[in-house]
Amino acid sequence: MPTRRWAPGTQCITKCEHTRPKPGELAFRKGDVVTILEACESKSWYRAKHHASGQEGLLAAGALREREALSADSKLSLMPWFHGKISGHEAVQLLQPPEDGLFLVRESVRHPGDYVLCVSFLQEVFHYRVLHRDGHLTIDEAICFCNLMDMVEHYSKDKGAICTKLMKPKRKQGTKSAEEELAKAGWLLNLQYLTLGTQIGEGEFGGEWGVGYGAEAGGGLFRIWNH
Repeated sequence: MPTRRWAPGTQCITKCEHTRPKPGELAFRKGDVVTILEACESKSWYRAKHHASGQEGLLAAGALREREALSADSKLSLMPWFHGKISGHEAVQLLQPPEDGLFLVRESVRHPGDYVLCVSFLQEVFHYRVLHRDGHLTIDEAICFCNLMDMVEHYSKDKGAICTKLMKPKRKQGTKSAEEELAKAGWLLNLQYLTLGTQIGEGEFGGEWGVGYGAEAGGGLFRIWNH
């Protein structure tokens, strides 16, 4: 099978470890991010730049796979635990004072396109890089998730591969919750403004009642069913 050719600027992930390079070769560990600079005359080699170290050098095409792009999820802006692109040091500062299970999710500064789950436990902050594999997200490559919301929900119930269950999100300052946005759009009703009116009929599933909504119960009528 012919080796795939990558254009300059393509980001790739290293599939193995190469820590004792020969002169001119690039040193790397499994899972590192590199950017292709140019293809060599030999089709099985590239010159690339290492994201973390900034070093440039040669590496074999067989040691690479193209990095999968993660599409931005607009729903993340409604998640109180999502803090966008901040550094690990900033995350540690935000997760103070220490509280077991306090957490946030951030975009990785060191590995652009990846996410990091940061969790406070036993007076420390643990950072878990969230990898993307075949269109899914994973921390330990044993359990995969469709999105970050599913991941947070899972680790809120079962600590699995992380230090402790996610107990309390560190809310990003100025972030509106999904409930606030839905209420603002009129999809959520405040129960204190609901007033039960008179019965207006009988339906297949029970009585139908008028319900007033608003300060003076003048917001209109709704049908409710008694099961």
